[in-house]
Amino acid sequence: MRIGLLTEGGYPYVSGDAGLWCDRLVRGLGQHEFDVYALSRAERQENAGWVELPPQVSGVRTAPLWTAEDDGVAYGRRARRRFAECYGELAASLCDASASQADRFANALYGLADLARHEGGLVGALRSEGAVRALERACRAPGALSPAREARVPDLLAVAAHLERALRPLSLDWYDDSGDGGVGGGGGGSAVDRGHGLGSVDLCHATSGGAAALPGLLARHFFDVPLLVTEYGVRLRTHYLSSGSSADPDASSAPAAAPAVRALLAAFHGRLAAEVYRQAACVTPGNTHARRWQERCGADRAKLRTVYPGMAAARFAEVGDAPDGGDPDTLVWVGRVEPAKDLVSLLHAFAEVRKEQPRTRLRIICAPTGASTGSEGEAYLGHCRMLAAQLFPDEAEGPHSVGDNPVSFEEIGGPEAPTLAEAYAAGAVVVLSSVVEGFPVGLVEAMFCGRATVSTDVGAVVEVIGGTGLVVPPRNPRALAEACGALLRDPERRARLGAAARARALELFTVERNVEAFHSIYLEIVSQSPVRQVVLDDAGDPRPFAVPAEARLLGLWTGLETRVTARRGPGWAAGPPVRGTAAGRGTGPGLGTTPVRGTTPVRGTAPVAATEGAR
Repeated sequence: MRIGLLTEGGYPYVSGDAGLWCDRLVRGLGQHEFDVYALSRAERQENAGWVELPPQVSGVRTAPLWTAEDDGVAYGRRARRRFAECYGELAASLCDASASQADRFANALYGLADLARHEGGLVGALRSEGAVRALERACRAPGALSPAREARVPDLLAVAAHLERALRPLSLDWYDDSGDGGVGGGGGGSAVDRGHGLGSVDLCHATSGGAAALPGLLARHFFDVPLLVTEYGVRLRTHYLSSGSSADPDASSAPAAAPAVRALLAAFHGRLAAEVYRQAACVTPGNTHARRWQERCGADRAKLRTVYPGMAAARFAEVGDAPDGGDPDTLVWVGRVEPAKDLVSLLHAFAEVRKEQPRTRLRIICAPTGASTGSEGEAYLGHCRMLAAQLFPDEAEGPHSVGDNPVSFEEIGGPEAPTLAEAYAAGAVVVLSSVVEGFPVGLVEAMFCGRATVSTDVGAVVEVIGGTGLVVPPRNPRALAEACGALLRDPERRARLGAAARARALELFTVERNVEAFHSIYLEIVSQSPVRQVVLDDAGDPRPFAVPAEARLLGLWTGLETRVTARRGPGWAAGPPVRGTAAGRGTGPGLGTTPVRGTTPVRGTAPVAATEGAR
């Protein structure tokens, strides 16, 4: 089948989010064809180039999300009136907190998308004074949110700038099914082997919410293409936790936004997330923590299928299979240095451990220089070094030996830890002391290495560890010290927990399990919500075997007239379809005996974990 892979700030670029995961997914599904639609976040990301693409990637279309030139489109009177109505409705839905505003937001969003498609773009209109005035009228209207009523002119300008940036995907030239792939008036993107637009794919797979899912949402609206949304980190949660400026939420050094700006932007991202979840055929969170966020944001529980991230286990195999369990007197912390990792609590906990076990050492092995979170991470690392020097003055075993600090700060790639696997192999116990965590990748890596772990109860830690390690409350140095001391004193327990952790990681968190789960979901979605399209060859004749076999199931297809006539095809395909005399029974995965319906979303009652294959 043909998959439209939608990314933001990641694949196929060398740097960015979820790039490695997407590359493994595409390479693992060589039987499918992928069209990549990528939004870049920064100029430096584009300049860094792409990863090497496998042959199953038939085309790549890119567009910058960080900038947009004025499209130069001059609206006529009717188009200006239509824009004012749609943008005014969008702004009004953000200023009203009632649940009934969801449909109002969706109608306004699709109205703007239709306008952009017919007029050639929205960039100029979204930057116009009329957009700011419409936003001001919505904020001053009776019943508006209290923070919105207090919005000043700078706040309105900031919100309008953010909305213009967030709605840039509406002006792209990706929404066609003709196969010419030409650049439209509102295009603003580049392509390699453009091929078909999003209207010609069998399934859109958005690798995150937010801007990446917006093109898939429009493909669902224009062409009824089913949408699959994967979120390993919920974008709405990221927005709530962000303290960046209103105009550029990705800027870590930007000042905090005003309350009115935060309220309006939170309303926009919340409405967009709810609409994405409502229209998606299936939503795949990466863990239960993300799943709870999605349910709270309006996702239907029947559409949710948990699929754990897939990680390469081969590079940790040598350490995991080795009989040596590491230095029995050494604790190891591995990761990127930032305040959320709470190394301060770890150092205080280690001070308690040293009181009972003076021979214990702590190795803090950081990511390479430049991988920390900018100046904030470097400042935090300096603070931790000073704290370690105060808590643990250099100690010497005798009057003629050189003093040594029991806490060492190292880097992966250095002489003591040249590889990531050797970093985890340096000690008998791996510690995670974070106060904020999504999916704990470092914890899974330690499990692959067969190490006993002590972790704080944040994010998806409990779900990942599953009883194969010790879990303590966050920001509790005494509890952390007691757990570390218990494992250091009991080598048999360490070995038991390490073996169980490795077995669990190999069962749940490998690339193979992840790819297998998505392959099963792809087949299920296409079998239940197929795109009924006619694909033509260069001569204008129907191309045989152009539609996946999963879309040709026996059954009574409802609403087929609209689905066929809405797409361009030969004259012989424009007539009414031939209906069967009786409803057949589906034979695809997940169907059971339910008649197949063209618009039925994927349903289920239990999460599809990465351990499951095709049912």
